[in-house]
Amino acid sequence: MNSSRPYLVRALYEWIVDNDCTPHLLVNAEYPGVQVPPGFASDGQIVLNASPSAVRHLHMDNQAVSFEGRFGGVAHSLYIPAAAILAIYARENGQGMVFDMEPSVAGSPEEPEPDDDGPSGDEPPRPSGRPSLKVVK
Repeated sequence: MNSSRPYLVRALYEWIVDNDCTPHLLVNAEYPGVQVPPGFASDGQIVLNASPSAVRHLHMDNQAVSFEGRFGGVAHSLYIPAAAILAIYARENGQGMVFDMEPSVAGSPEEPEPDDDGPSGDEPPRPSGRPSLKVVK
């Protein structure tokens, strides 16, 4: 079955824009294939304003989100694989959705595939409860 992430990103994007809010994408800038301007990411993540007035040539499909945006007055082409999108939310009120991190390459030696024996001793337990998103200004 296909990942639901790209479908949810597109639906939430449309919902945010229809409500006259500003869609922001939280992106794992270190995910393979991500193309964002160097020097703008912090702690391996970048927040992108993807509003229709801030980007050109926006394209969203099941593989990626791509568009042209300006950083420091300079136009850059951005490419974000769907799996690299960590959240989409409205800047004005924080409403949106946070996604689980996806391994960059399943089964690689750096990230072995999970087994069914439960969490290993060196992994912290997953947080419980409902995630909340805060917009940091």
